[in-house]
Amino acid sequence: MSTLIKMITNNEVDKYFEVNHPFTQIKNHMELIAALFSGILILITWVFDGHMNEVTWITLNIIAFIIGGFAKAKEGMEETIENKELNVEMLMIFAAIGAASIGYWTEGAILIFIFAISGALETYTINKSEREITSLMKLQPDTALRISNGTEEYIEVAELNVGDHILVKPGERIPADGMIYEGNTSIDESTLTGEPFPISKQNSNHVFAGTVNLNGSIIVEITKANEDSLFQKIIQLVQSAHSEKSPSQLFIDKFENNYVKIVLAVVLLMMFLPHYLLGWSWTETIYRAMILLVVASPCALVASIMPATLSAISTGAKNGVLFKGGVHLENLSQVKAIAFDKTGTLTNGEPEVTDVYLNPTSSENELLSIIGSMEKQSNHPLAQAIVDYCTSKGIPCNREVAKMEDTSGQGISATVDGTNWKIGKDAFVGEKEARSFHNGIANQLSKQAKTLVFIAKETEIVGLIALKDSLRKDTIEAIKTIQQAGIYTIMLTGDNKTTANTISEEAHIDEVIANCMPEDKVNQIKHLREKYKNVAMIGDGINDAPALATANVGIAMGGGTDVALETADIVLMKNDLLKVAKAIALSNRMNKIIKQNIIFSIIVILALIATNFSQALDLPLGVIGHEGSTILVILNGLRLLKS
Repeated sequence: MSTLIKMITNNEVDKYFEVNHPFTQIKNHMELIAALFSGILILITWVFDGHMNEVTWITLNIIAFIIGGFAKAKEGMEETIENKELNVEMLMIFAAIGAASIGYWTEGAILIFIFAISGALETYTINKSEREITSLMKLQPDTALRISNGTEEYIEVAELNVGDHILVKPGERIPADGMIYEGNTSIDESTLTGEPFPISKQNSNHVFAGTVNLNGSIIVEITKANEDSLFQKIIQLVQSAHSEKSPSQLFIDKFENNYVKIVLAVVLLMMFLPHYLLGWSWTETIYRAMILLVVASPCALVASIMPATLSAISTGAKNGVLFKGGVHLENLSQVKAIAFDKTGTLTNGEPEVTDVYLNPTSSENELLSIIGSMEKQSNHPLAQAIVDYCTSKGIPCNREVAKMEDTSGQGISATVDGTNWKIGKDAFVGEKEARSFHNGIANQLSKQAKTLVFIAKETEIVGLIALKDSLRKDTIEAIKTIQQAGIYTIMLTGDNKTTANTISEEAHIDEVIANCMPEDKVNQIKHLREKYKNVAMIGDGINDAPALATANVGIAMGGGTDVALETADIVLMKNDLLKVAKAIALSNRMNKIIKQNIIFSIIVILALIATNFSQALDLPLGVIGHEGSTILVILNGLRLLKS
């Protein structure tokens, strides 16, 4: 036990025992326990039927009724009072009472038992679908160690304010989103991204709530309120997904209300008309009416959709795809075209060095050391990419740099070891000399949509570095998989046509639309909707938010802006485009299972009604056929829990 406690940080111990306490586990399975106990009582009455006095036998059946049917009866009555509409639960209660009223105690008890089992299965589905979010919620610490004016105090995470400084020790989970103010460490972000490898973090790097500080102690400056953290947004997304019903579910709910009334009306007629019209005895008439009440109830039909939808949402969450509701999961299978933003969606969103050409008379290490030392003084993304390249080559970027000047939009100049250096665009270092460097290689690189940075020593061009925002490693495979599903692909980007065409050719996108401002993306999505009816949009930036909202299905990259995450219908937490194809496959699979369930349910109901009118069906078989079909459709829906 001591080893286990050491593995759990102090602020998680209470949560661990709360969830794993035996009484908590019993409470979570109470509905199933009640159903099984009811079944035991029914078995006893069946085995000892005729061997115990009638009062005891009836009493045991009544207890079985109460224990097995309490949960569903309570649920049915509460919903009836709240919605002022009868429901399936009430039909089952009426049927069980009706069966008992004409002496079929065992049959009524079996009905309650099987109905309770199907209810326990539904509860299991709901609990299972919430397991990922429940596990995630347990990962966020309740308290944080705040540092203020040299003093330390533990406070509730909800009390943290933007700008507060907190201390996070090795092995502890980070309690809130922030930026490292002091220290460096490695962070395990697998709870949010699914990536198994720790990420090195240092000053000014962002850290997220729920992730684990592995190595050194760090001081974190809070940058977001607790309710605005990425961690909380994930929780809110999944919770809203569980509460939002799909169009199919809404239709079934509406159908259920009307259908229940029709069934009750037909049952009332059935209790009288066959006696007068067909000459049935009163016992037979009422008996057939009770069977009709059981078999005509749409339990299986009602259970055809929600368990399957919740299971699919759960599987998506487990695999890093968050659906904000069943409606979006259902709609995804109808998508005929997908529009992609370029930067940060198809590409990594960060420039990388792709080509380096240096004067052969210069020392490569010496030259790169000078370039890296100069670029280290700049905050420009291109400069950072060049420094990263030099560092990856093991070249130190610690030369003394003097007289550093940054000409906005052009480049930088400085003195290193008494020599004047310039790094920047061709016009900044000398356009004619730059374009003729290395036999005019610059023209060829420009056609590949690469950004060029020239290096000049005094007036001589001594180097050229080409950079490019490269494709994500999974982009080509993702596009291919999506196209194989018969979906048309389009790239919408604000970049120029040359860059857009280059990226499009690499990714094998079907169509490119370049030079798009945010409003242009919205108009293009509207045009695509007219052409393809159902269109999805995938993006990550603020400029993508209007288009995400305009599309039938908006999909945001998890590493994108808050606005994109809030606007989108689906979030890819792992920034993995392959998850799009898998999400579409999950949607198709869910809709297929729902159709199977609905067709199967209707066939069973019609078959049971027909055999009842032909007087070939008795109550036990009616109960087994009806409730058995309900259990089967729930189990069929649970197949979606397999990823």
